[in-house]
Amino acid sequence: MSKAGAVSRPQILVVDDEANMRKILGAMLAQAGYDVMAAGDGVEALEVLAAHHIDVVVTDLRMPRLDGMGLLQKLRLASPTLPVIIITAHGTIEAAVQALKHGAFDFITKPFETIELRQVVAKAVRTQLLGPGEILAEDAQMGRFKIIGQSEAMQEVYGIIDKVAATPSTILITGESGTGKELIAQALHDQSLRPGKPLIKVNCAAIPSNLIESELFGHEKGAFTGAITSKPGRFELADEGTLFLDEVGAIAPEVQVKLLRAIQSGEFERVGGIRSKKVDVRLIAATNRDLRQAVEDGEFRDDLYYRLNVVQVHLPPLRERRSDIPLLIDHFLAKFNVRLGRSVQSVDEEAGQRLLSYDWPGNIRELENAIERCILFSEGETVTVSDLPPEIRDRRLSQPLEGDTSLKAQVRAAAERVERDLIIKALNQTKGNVTHAARLLKISRKSLQNKMKEFGLRDAET
Repeated sequence: MSKAGAVSRPQILVVDDEANMRKILGAMLAQAGYDVMAAGDGVEALEVLAAHHIDVVVTDLRMPRLDGMGLLQKLRLASPTLPVIIITAHGTIEAAVQALKHGAFDFITKPFETIELRQVVAKAVRTQLLGPGEILAEDAQMGRFKIIGQSEAMQEVYGIIDKVAATPSTILITGESGTGKELIAQALHDQSLRPGKPLIKVNCAAIPSNLIESELFGHEKGAFTGAITSKPGRFELADEGTLFLDEVGAIAPEVQVKLLRAIQSGEFERVGGIRSKKVDVRLIAATNRDLRQAVEDGEFRDDLYYRLNVVQVHLPPLRERRSDIPLLIDHFLAKFNVRLGRSVQSVDEEAGQRLLSYDWPGNIRELENAIERCILFSEGETVTVSDLPPEIRDRRLSQPLEGDTSLKAQVRAAAERVERDLIIKALNQTKGNVTHAARLLKISRKSLQNKMKEFGLRDAET
């Protein structure tokens, strides 16, 4: 899509019941290069949002009619991807936790430094505003649930997600390292009955064994050396939402007992606490280990394993879904072109053959790293064999390739399908308003009308 007519300055909505604070925030953000609109409370903010395209909302917490938390909850339902930054003079741990649990992008306490506000808003803008080329390059390759992959193996995974996402059942995601287990957890949460609630992610392997209990269940003040304040654990933060335990096999046996009880009853005590806390959490776990073997070896409780393994989603390794490799390559080309300021457009035939025939023991993560290296070493707009990592470049081709291996041909066909879908979604979201839809897609109104004509879509704006 063309960039013609794209909005050049991100638009920020400032919501505060104090006129002076609206002026101060507006001046700070305008000086930082943003277009700023203002509202006096949550009700007025919703009216502005209905009439204008807004990229980021900055809102006070305490306001009349509809406060910041109420506004946040409404926006999570109406515009789940819109970043909302909460600013308040009443900054308690409880308020911060609640705001983040309800989907706030960040939380800033008054008084704040100008640089702090600008940094948080800039981060939110980067998250929200993707260039059209990046959006299309990414979405054009999606299978479903914002996951790249259209192979038969991935279609089976999508089918399981369809069947179990809306249930409260515990899910165990298995697969080799680098296969994208966190993306599956995100998809299960997004398609569940609690998508507007928090998704709390914990990498159990990255937390020292002596701290994992405190991280999961929280601790009371003085529970151990260094516990100078009470702290909620991940189970509390995930209340009414989803808790994703990545590399669950790394949890020490002594903590597994407490985890089993928390899963079964929803009850636990903080470390050093005596009061039971009860939460409503949907649990998703993931592992690259053979937990059944770990049970036989006495390293993992069998009752916990069976409780986690109610429904299993197995992610195939990349070598078993080679038809998805061209889509992933093109996605990473677009991603790293933006990040590294390059303009590498394609992979030549010989390099593509080597990428397709390689077994990828590190799976998608290894492929991503390889493409980043290719872009760094490429001296033109095309990746050649000489740009490949040595282990791929010097590997002898061991099997013939099947079908059309042209990345450009496959991506072009996929892009046309997804462009049409994106336009339909934008029109539906804006209730057929072509002007607003064009702004959402970051293209000019004329470009959108031309695309609608090309794809046989009726101009919905009367």
